[in-house]
Amino acid sequence: MNHDLRLEQDGQAAASAGGRARGSRGERGGAAARRAARGGSGPGRQLTYIRRSLPPYEVLSEEGLALIEANADTVLQEVGIEFRDDPEALKLWKDAGADVQGERVRFPKGLCRELLKTAPSRYVQHARNPERSVEIGGDTTVFAPVYGPPFVRDLDGVRRYATIEDFRNFVKLAYMAPSIHHSGGTVCEPVDVPVNKRHLDMVYAHIRYSDKPFMGSVTAPERAEDTVAMAKILFGDDFVENNTVITSLINANSPMVFDETMLGAAKVYARHNQACIITPFILAGAMSPVTVAGTLTQILAEVLAGAAFTQLVRPGAPVIFGTFASSISMQSGAPTFGTPEPSLVSYGAAQLARRLGLPFRTGGSLTASKIADAQAAYESANTLNSTMLAGTNFVLHAAGWLEGGLVSCYEKFMMDVDQLGMQQRLAEGVDLSENGQAMDAIREVGPGSHYLGCAHTQANFQTAFYRSSIADNNSYEQWAAEGEKAAHQRANALARSWLEAYQAPPLDEGIDEALRDFIARRKAEMPDAFA
Repeated sequence: MNHDLRLEQDGQAAASAGGRARGSRGERGGAAARRAARGGSGPGRQLTYIRRSLPPYEVLSEEGLALIEANADTVLQEVGIEFRDDPEALKLWKDAGADVQGERVRFPKGLCRELLKTAPSRYVQHARNPERSVEIGGDTTVFAPVYGPPFVRDLDGVRRYATIEDFRNFVKLAYMAPSIHHSGGTVCEPVDVPVNKRHLDMVYAHIRYSDKPFMGSVTAPERAEDTVAMAKILFGDDFVENNTVITSLINANSPMVFDETMLGAAKVYARHNQACIITPFILAGAMSPVTVAGTLTQILAEVLAGAAFTQLVRPGAPVIFGTFASSISMQSGAPTFGTPEPSLVSYGAAQLARRLGLPFRTGGSLTASKIADAQAAYESANTLNSTMLAGTNFVLHAAGWLEGGLVSCYEKFMMDVDQLGMQQRLAEGVDLSENGQAMDAIREVGPGSHYLGCAHTQANFQTAFYRSSIADNNSYEQWAAEGEKAAHQRANALARSWLEAYQAPPLDEGIDEALRDFIARRKAEMPDAFA
């Protein structure tokens, strides 16, 4: 089927299902909001996702790409990938023609690439509000929040274990943020809820407190099944089986291992036509070679094996070429962020993904800093810039990441959201329309005058430049009169004001009741487990 036609049909189907999920009290952040003025951060001004005008930056020549691809094929054929504690996965590979010895799978040259011919190059992930649905792949970029930290740094400056209330707060902030397009997944790990039950509260929070797309649980196959079941309550059984409403993270246990937990979750999502992000988790020097080319070779081999596996489970299921690449301090072994080598890995991996015809995930606003300070700003900016310039389609950890991923930080979240808005503006590229050329302004002003009062400036001043909600560009005297606040203090105040102003998007009462009944029933079926 023609791809653009399929996307249009998907959108029409989503409008029907999403209208049921939204209820009858109207929409939030629709087409009018997307057309609203660029720049600034605040609830209500929302792009559904970014469509980039800038071409991706590439670091590898054709010869370099061919070399890494050949090396990855050699790794797959000679070294192999382990698929641990999953007899079904091993049988699928054996039936497909791979050499299976114990849990080690070796792949004939070209097998994985052949299987990946059924994977879509881009797909729509539907939100319960169709105005929030996102396209993933091609020239689009989707920003999603931080994922996975067990700790938070709260608005009182305290570093502590995360709670379900923190989880809900981050979902609300992501919902309100104009430059966040996706609600994400484990925005923090709510340790006050039993580990075997918390996925139910987390998925419900994404559904109830946001109408943006969301990610599913991957910590056990049955939790993935629960996620799909809740999605079916929201969207309907047939819609979920024939459309993608969940995108979830499947990590390789690098180097060159997929474990039973990740394989089990991947099978659940792929069988239901839901998207998997196959992501080698790389700290170069520990989980991959210390060189960029060696790391790219291993990443490609792991992604080829993991992504092809989803096509064995269900041909045509969406799958994303993912990588999380950082380096380590060779003195302490601690992860480092914002350094040159991981940027080169991101650029190269994006090129490899495009050659495979798969959407690509990497990067975010990453830092090892313990607080939202200058180190956090520099490292996050370095990572985010390369993420965007690489042409990344799905950006996890786009806002809120602190302390090497151990902490979700409220203040850092707001500062990152501001930077994401700038990246969103950058991705639009250069406006070459008649208005963008501004010839009428140049003619009106002429030599030796200024543009402040000319008609073109008056017509465009509100949207001409990105306006930060965090940066202070006023005089010293005004800054001093307003309390000499640092950026993190302004971010703190903004987070508090957003949470105070939050209003939940409407959700059909019957769907909400069915979701809560499902959660109560599932929780009653299992004893509490905190480990």
